Amino acid sequence: MADLSKKDALVQYAAQIGDNGLIIGHRMSEWCFRAPTIEMEMALMNSALDLIGQARELYSYAATAQGEGKTEDDFAYLRDEQDFRNALLTEVPNGDWGDTIVRLFLMSVYNKLFFSALADSKDAELAAIGAKSLKEVTYHLRFSSEWMIRLGDGTSESHNRVQKSVDNLWVYTGELFTMTDAENLLLKDGISVDVAALKADWNQNIAQVFEQATLTVPADGWAQLGGKADGVHTEHFGYIIADMQYMQRRYPGCEW
Repeated sequence: MADLSKKDALVQYAAQIGDNGLIIGHRMSEWCFRAPTIEMEMALMNSALDLIGQARELYSYAATAQGEGKTEDDFAYLRDEQDFRNALLTEVPNGDWGDTIVRLFLMSVYNKLFFSALADSKDAELAAIGAKSLKEVTYHLRFSSEWMIRLGDGTSESHNRVQKSVDNLWVYTGELFTMTDAENLLLKDGISVDVAALKADWNQNIAQVFEQATLTVPADGWAQLGGKADGVHTEHFGYIIADMQYMQRRYPGCEW
């Protein structure tokens, strides 16, 4: 951290937050034409657009802060796998409907707490992005919470399957509350969010919905880390960026 300047930390931080939105937004967009009903498809696609829109704003700010003439597209399409610092939870495969809903729910509980805190950042641009994003992730949380309750307190099959989804994805949640060097550096100036301090409220909010859904909250234990701090991803991530970056890599500088 001693070698990290405040400028570099700010660029990394904005891009890191944007990476979460871009990758989970891309994952959710894969449900296009595949969702159970057209209403659910529209809900997922709207949520995906919200998250990718947040990524655009954060990448644009990172590009401006870096001051090297780059744009949001450079951050999305011209970085290599290890340069992305999204939480691993955002990149896991969609799986079935229950897997997707559980992932969106776990991230939405986090995002609501995170963007609420970011709205109080001493950095005016990040605070504005936080306030705007908070409105969007509040809807994501309502949508996913309703589905968690519907699936968990539904049939025995839906209950068992969504509980299995929770158990499988829980190992990725611990990473959300770890602090990177950039976050720790910016926290001294009131710019970044102390995500470790969000854990208690996150647990409480999770437990409230799980109680209504008759689901069991897994015990905290070993956490899968790597994406956020070190850019070490799951085996699925390479396929995501290969798909997402194909046009720009194949035809450099192409524009719509």
